[in-house]
Amino acid sequence: MSIEIRNVHKQFGDFTALNNVSLDIESGELVALLGPSGCGKTTLLRIIAGLETADQGTIAFSGEDTTHVHVRERQVGFVFQHYALFRHMTVFENVAFGLRVKPRGQRPSESEIKRKVHELLGLVQLDWLADRYPSQLSGGQRQRIALARALAVEPKVLLLDEPFGALDAKVRKELRRWLRRLHDELHVTSIFVTHDQEEALEVADRVVLMNKGNIEQIGSPQDVWDHPASPFVYGFLGDVNLFHGRAHEGEMLIGADHHAVRLDSPEHGQVQDAKAFAYVRPHDLDVARYTPGAQGIVAKLTRTIVVGPVARLELEPSENLGFGKDAVIEAQISAAQFREQALREGEMLVLTPRKARVFVES
Repeated sequence: MSIEIRNVHKQFGDFTALNNVSLDIESGELVALLGPSGCGKTTLLRIIAGLETADQGTIAFSGEDTTHVHVRERQVGFVFQHYALFRHMTVFENVAFGLRVKPRGQRPSESEIKRKVHELLGLVQLDWLADRYPSQLSGGQRQRIALARALAVEPKVLLLDEPFGALDAKVRKELRRWLRRLHDELHVTSIFVTHDQEEALEVADRVVLMNKGNIEQIGSPQDVWDHPASPFVYGFLGDVNLFHGRAHEGEMLIGADHHAVRLDSPEHGQVQDAKAFAYVRPHDLDVARYTPGAQGIVAKLTRTIVVGPVARLELEPSENLGFGKDAVIEAQISAAQFREQALREGEMLVLTPRKARVFVES
């Protein structure tokens, strides 16, 4: 089932939760709504579900206007962060619940319910837990049961609100992989809300980045990572360094003395001596020991964190480059390179951006 969201606006008092948002979701697609707290992603999910009403705008399922259709009639399945399983019911009864409460004319027979529940428990790989109670399950198992219960009523749309938010990192990673595999088997149109960029980039077909009630960018995980459309997207997806300078005729200059670094920015070829800023990811900085006259950003190595194959460096830029008093530059090199160069905390290094994204201040 496809979903068409058109000019959806939602106010809570003076706060604009959604500002004329429009979005198309294709049938069978798995889409992530990604953004910081308060950006409007959960409000949008609740409006799609029918749990919240938009002040303006429309929602259509496969071309059929469902803006004012009651939540019960929308055929959506929900999975929330806090599993919301019935504690007094076994796993089997929890999954069967949605089938048992259907109107008499639509309710499957007892044998059909039994067959379907065991099939779903098999699908989420937990059929051996049918007789257990929620209190006897781990967090990851409870969340998979919550998903089986949502799927039992054969929803046309599956909505997941921070589904793995309450779980520890290792379980989250396992469940992300598992959700992607499950979706590839079922192809039910799914939308999940998360503030975790790794989760969105790993699981979704497309990512919708939201900020302050607006959509900043829509694209495949690779697309939004490689080609961020705005400073917000660049800053939100992964670690990033922010450098200030001036752009002039397709170049940006960072720093004002003989150490100044020039960055190519052909997209700003028409710009004349304007304030600009550049985003550089830590792994896009070349790191070398400082020698007099070296071109680059001169900085003192203040802290080193070596974990597995990666060395993360924290550096304090030279004051004469105008980065501000407590600025920290992060660089990332391989642990092997770090050992080979024998870098020591307190040393002066020179950094050269290999790749940067330049934005001109408007």
